[in-house]
Amino acid sequence: MPKVAKKMDAEMTAFAADVLESIKQAKRGEAARTHTPADIAQYKTRGRPVGTLKDDSKQAVTVRYSPDVLSAFRATGAGWQARMNDALRDWLNTHSPV
Repeated sequence: MPKVAKKMDAEMTAFAADVLESIKQAKRGEAARTHTPADIAQYKTRGRPVGTLKDDSKQAVTVRYSPDVLSAFRATGAGWQARMNDALRDWLNTHSPV
C-alpha cells in the first residue's frame, strides 16, 4: 500500500485496500470487483455530521470594502478578520444598523 501523508481511520483504510485490490485484478485481466452504491454506503461518510452547527456559528458572506479600510485592518497582521468582526460588533453596541 502506498504511503499516506495523513492517518486514515479503519474504514478508509479498508476502502483504500479494496480499491487497490480492484486495480490489481484489472491489471491481471480479471473482472475487478464493482463497488455498488450499497458497498459505498457502508463506508463512513466524510465531513461534518449533519446537525452539528452551533446556533451562533459564523456565516461566510461576500462583502466589498474600501481599499483603505482593508489595508488598515490587514496591516494589523494575522487575525485581522476577527478584529474587523469585533470592530463591527462594537459599532453595533453604539449605533443602530438602520
